[in-house]
Amino acid sequence: MPQARGLYLRVGVLVVVGLALSLGFVLFFTSSRFGSGSVTYETYLRESVQGLDVGSPVRYRGVAIGRVSEVGLVAAEYHPAQRETFGTVFQLVFVRFAVDTNRIGDVPSIEDAIKLGLRVRIAAQGITGVNYLELDFVPPDRFPPREVPWQPRYPYVPAVPSTVAQVQSAAELLLQKLQDVDLPGLLDNVIGLVADIRGQVKDGDLAITLREAATLLRSVRSQAEAAQLPAMVAELRGVATDARGLLASREVQQTLTNAAAAMAELRTTVGRLPATITNLEGGVRTARGATTDLQAELAPILRDLRAAVGNLRDTTEQLRRYPSQAIFGAPPPAPEQRR
Repeated sequence: MPQARGLYLRVGVLVVVGLALSLGFVLFFTSSRFGSGSVTYETYLRESVQGLDVGSPVRYRGVAIGRVSEVGLVAAEYHPAQRETFGTVFQLVFVRFAVDTNRIGDVPSIEDAIKLGLRVRIAAQGITGVNYLELDFVPPDRFPPREVPWQPRYPYVPAVPSTVAQVQSAAELLLQKLQDVDLPGLLDNVIGLVADIRGQVKDGDLAITLREAATLLRSVRSQAEAAQLPAMVAELRGVATDARGLLASREVQQTLTNAAAAMAELRTTVGRLPATITNLEGGVRTARGATTDLQAELAPILRDLRAAVGNLRDTTEQLRRYPSQAIFGAPPPAPEQRR
């Protein structure tokens, strides 16, 4: 009997421990959905959400800040009011995710963040095919928010195409452009161009030019052979050797040394020229001043000399006309008679 009671006790303990572990796992996996420190947002995607499931992480630039809480179709969640309003917008996939506010700290309101360019995209986690939601800021003018004709149940964060979706769209656009290209017409043009080139090479102006070029090359080759280029090269090499020896000779080195000394003396003389020119200018100014003073002193002397010469000329003329008057002439008249 005591053994049975011990067995029942051990079984009861195991059951209680199993229930506790189960409850712990449930609380662990649902803590992000029912915790008081989380805020739920939703977004709408036009691309496939393969690899994105409930519980997938939500990251901001690689930092885990929450988990995906719900994934579904917009048409099943938000029924259009009228059948004719069912369009591409109701063909989207909605994703709701809970963000732990304790991990993001104090941030601006969701409206301000969206104006600054906050967007959601699907990102791949390695090569396993598992995806997660990535929050990041992008240029808002390049990816404007999508307008939806219903009232979201949770704060709405716009989404942008993932890198895979952008590459796929670019590839599809490239294929569409290739399909729009007139390949038969392009091939016909290429074939016609090749035919024209073949005709030019065979009988056209290009063929004539090639023949003339070949003739010119043959002429140049013959001229080069006739000119004995090896002998000319040897002579040039000898001239270069002689010139090198001449430059290395003692006479040339002495000449270069003398030229360097002469250049140094010339440089010294040229350096003295400004002082010499200054002294010369001072002497010229002094001579100019002395000449000016001499002219001022000679002016009255020249006037007196001119007057004396005039008197001497008059006296000589009087003697020439009346030589006896100088010896026997009467005295000069009185001042009153002169009047």
